[in-house]
Amino acid sequence: MATDNNRFQAIISHCKEYGFIFQSSEIYDGLSAVYDYGQWGSELKKNIRDYWWKSMTQMHENIVGIDAAIFMHPTTWKASGHVDNFSDPMIDNKDSKKRYRVDHLLEAKADELEKEGKKAEADALLAEMDKLLAANDYDGLKKLIEDANIKCAISGTKNWTEVRQFNLMFSTQLGSVSEEASEIYLRPETAQGIFVNFLNVQKTGRMKIPFGIAQTGKAFRNEIVARQFIFRMREFEQMEMQFFIRPGSQKEWYEYWKEERMKWHLSLGIPKEKFRFHDHVKLAHYADAACDIEYEFPIGFKELEGIHSRTDFDLKNHQLYSKKKMQYFDPEINQNYIPYVLETSVGLDRTFMMVISEAYTEEDLSTADKQDSRVVLKLQPKLAPIKLAVLPLLKKDGLPEIAREIMNNCKSHFRCFYEEKDAIGRRYRRMDAIGTPFCVTIDHQTKEDGTVTIRHRDSMQQDRIPASQVRELVAKYLI
Repeated sequence: MATDNNRFQAIISHCKEYGFIFQSSEIYDGLSAVYDYGQWGSELKKNIRDYWWKSMTQMHENIVGIDAAIFMHPTTWKASGHVDNFSDPMIDNKDSKKRYRVDHLLEAKADELEKEGKKAEADALLAEMDKLLAANDYDGLKKLIEDANIKCAISGTKNWTEVRQFNLMFSTQLGSVSEEASEIYLRPETAQGIFVNFLNVQKTGRMKIPFGIAQTGKAFRNEIVARQFIFRMREFEQMEMQFFIRPGSQKEWYEYWKEERMKWHLSLGIPKEKFRFHDHVKLAHYADAACDIEYEFPIGFKELEGIHSRTDFDLKNHQLYSKKKMQYFDPEINQNYIPYVLETSVGLDRTFMMVISEAYTEEDLSTADKQDSRVVLKLQPKLAPIKLAVLPLLKKDGLPEIAREIMNNCKSHFRCFYEEKDAIGRRYRRMDAIGTPFCVTIDHQTKEDGTVTIRHRDSMQQDRIPASQVRELVAKYLI
């Protein structure tokens, strides 16, 4: 059974063993901080994305969705501030030539201190780091690293360079001939695709402020120290919504979306005490208020979602750089203005990691007669990759044919899985391990009275019900 210290590694191993996540290009020894979602991981990821999308666009009458391109005109990133501001303080170890993000080094040291029972010292270290980052005091950050006796994990030395900024955007060439190609960037966030389409959506959708535009999609950041499995990757997916509001109303809407987004996370069935808000000490160049929703991962409380009051920075700058008006005429107050924006931005991969971390359960089922255990993913049925496993007890006596009828009756309504191989107990365990909430077993009694055994994943309770009721029973848990 996994302990608190190795639980995270157990989850990573489980994701690989059961087809959730693989290292990218694994046959070539992999590509650092890039991962592929396997057959069940891609289903779970899609279900999380769909649930977020429905919550945003279907459940809010004034929010619509778009799907903007990854490539954008390079001036976009000048206007957004990414060319000049999208960087992190870095430090190199002169002996190993290894580069580190300053905040990662200090956070790791704080974690180490907390494990040693020195929580007050850890908190003081992080508070000082936040203060120095907010002041862009790079000399102070280097001194803090030295005073904390932080060593390079590779060389084991404290031979550090000066702290300096490093831009995180990936660049590439657009054009067929390298000499004539122009430099463009892979988008580091999906938000700018929303901002440049603000007027297109507003006018074609006849949207009235307040209204929102939602988007999900890939983003790319050249993280120097990408780590902690899928928590921090170079290629990742975001679920963002930009909510356009009247200037002066941002405080009210900031509080509204903080509450709404917390409700959404709690709707995933995760206890409230596993979440907390963390207010930003150093605000981004576009924000007048910002906080994170943090979740207690096996690696500690980490950022899951950001909620930012972006003011009119983005639309105003795009108006400045493009020379195109980004104003909205508000008939209620008879004024033209550039709207303010409230942003909610959650990482899909981090949400996936949260859902898996919360669901992963090791159970000891031992009795006086025998030793037994199981690993089960206690996923909410609406998120589970497979909703129903259809399992004929034997591969003969007409049982597969009956099982196929049930399968065909259900598979157009929700994702099903059919399996004949191995003893029924082993099949149950495999379904537990990938989070399938229901298994239906077809046996010889089914031929006699038309009933089947339906097994509930979490309780392992088995009930006898008419085969005709299977679809209805499973469907009611998926709402």
